[in-house]
Amino acid sequence: MTRSSRSSRRPLTAGALGAVAALALLGACGTDDTAGEPTTPPETSAAPTSGTSPTPTPEPTATSGSGTTDDDAEADSAAPPFPADTDVDTAEPSSDARLTVTDVRVGHHEGYDRVVLELGGTGTPGWRVEYVDSATEDPSDAAVELSGDSVLQVMLNGTAYPYDTGLTEFPLREAVTAPGTTAVTEAVLLGTFEAQSQALVGIDGDPRPFRAYLLPDPARVVVDVQQ
Repeated sequence: MTRSSRSSRRPLTAGALGAVAALALLGACGTDDTAGEPTTPPETSAAPTSGTSPTPTPEPTATSGSGTTDDDAEADSAAPPFPADTDVDTAEPSSDARLTVTDVRVGHHEGYDRVVLELGGTGTPGWRVEYVDSATEDPSDAAVELSGDSVLQVMLNGTAYPYDTGLTEFPLREAVTAPGTTAVTEAVLLGTFEAQSQALVGIDGDPRPFRAYLLPDPARVVVDVQQ
């Protein structure tokens, strides 16, 4: 005969009933009073902005000796007509001239190429611009490498050594060129000796007519070579 098993239940005593009531009360106290209310997300610190913004790219600026043309409008209005020959061009410096060549620029223009020698210091420079037989350095007569078929020499008067003027001289024997030039191949500053600063300008082909003139503030000697 199979015997069914059955669990026997006994009535709860008064002590047991009290324990159950106590457990129910504890459960009610543990309930979150804010349940059902909208929760506010915790505040976060703003990300630091210093150093995180992209630095804007600076616009390119013209550099020394790179064929800049900032002198053009002023030079074109002051330029004399081109002569019909290739004779020497001269001008006297002021009596208080103590200048140093601080920049050399070459630029291309329709009908001519331009060489600008900028000077700093006191007074105004003079010059002697002329074609010479060969590219040599004054006063040593040492040969100078210069591209081109003809040599136009620019001797600036009223100049002084950089340690006398306190100015930085443009790098010596550094060829200055510009894209598109057809008359001027390059210009080279050679240095200063006895109040004169020498520069050589290489010319493509035979000697060409040129004009030399002064621009003020800052002092600039401009030499335009006709194409």
